[in-house]
Amino acid sequence: MKNTGLPDGRSASELIDERIRELGDWRGDMLGRIRELIRKADPKVVEEWKWRGVPVWAHDGILCTGETYKNVVKMTFAKGASLPDPSKLFNSSLEGNTRRAIDIHEGEEIDQPALKALIQAAVALNQSKKKR
Repeated sequence: MKNTGLPDGRSASELIDERIRELGDWRGDMLGRIRELIRKADPKVVEEWKWRGVPVWAHDGILCTGETYKNVVKMTFAKGASLPDPSKLFNSSLEGNTRRAIDIHEGEEIDQPALKALIQAAVALNQSKKKR
């Protein structure tokens, strides 16, 4: 897995590690679990740190972001509206034509096989667009 370097010399991966530690509650644990699932689904994923503190996972373009709010961890898929979601994981940002998100609340479990399939579909979509 590659990750992009930042001006202060720290890698995006180091900043994501720091964010997970700083949260110190269920949100940090969930962000860490999501990150692990993304890495397993796509061993070539690139970790990035954008928009003043948002973890981003990319492969031939942005796959998804991992944002943390007071009551939710949000995974936003950049091209989610174009992805198959037979397990109905997307439950947020459903009104747009491009993005889709998954809001995960405290105590909720992740459907790991379905999320892995969604990540792999996002990689395949990015790669298909790159070839054009």
